[in-house]
Amino acid sequence: MKKVLLVEDDRPLAEVVTYNLRKEGYEVVTAGDGIQGLETARREKPDLVLLDIMLPGLDGLELCRLLRKESNVPIIMLTARVTETDKIVGLEVGADDYITKPFSVKELMARVRASLRRAGMSQMPGDTIIKAGDIQIDIPGRLVTLAGKPVELTPREFDLLAYLAQNHGLVLSREQILEKVWGWEFAGDTKTVDVHVSWLRRKLESDPSQPQYIITVRGAGYRFGKWVK
Repeated sequence: MKKVLLVEDDRPLAEVVTYNLRKEGYEVVTAGDGIQGLETARREKPDLVLLDIMLPGLDGLELCRLLRKESNVPIIMLTARVTETDKIVGLEVGADDYITKPFSVKELMARVRASLRRAGMSQMPGDTIIKAGDIQIDIPGRLVTLAGKPVELTPREFDLLAYLAQNHGLVLSREQILEKVWGWEFAGDTKTVDVHVSWLRRKLESDPSQPQYIITVRGAGYRFGKWVK
């Protein structure tokens, strides 16, 4: 049974979400504010976190930052903020997905299933160990090292990097990347890909403004620039 942590201060909404998660067979633990959410996450070690942005005590964005420093647990942001900038900020602090309020229970359950499925992937098609420049990607172990040192990636960042590296030399459109890495259930737009590429570059490139690994092909998409062996 997968464990989901719901951090939400809107009690009626939390009750509805909790009911439906349990109906789907998930174990659910809840927290009503950010500080309690952080304590619960550390104690319960959930498989997925549903995290409201507007929280008392410690807001969802800061909580997401703290969780991401400690864990690669999938995080889905629940937000009433609908602008593109707000969504990008959520992704940049480490969220894997977002859903805008008001949302349907059906859509939320689909997002939860998709995130847990991706996080549970122990292996992707193709090579099991990918070496490119100073990067080594261990597909079964879901580990990445840069010049021999471990690099902390979120589950989505790992899947994105692995997909690009496994298709080195090919120009992949943002739509292709969304379909393969995020899955058909994802309702976001292609800007999501750009945000995650930017995040990867900060972690992997010596100069993110002059990337050597993930190359932008103007008007087309992205290409993994290093030769893979």
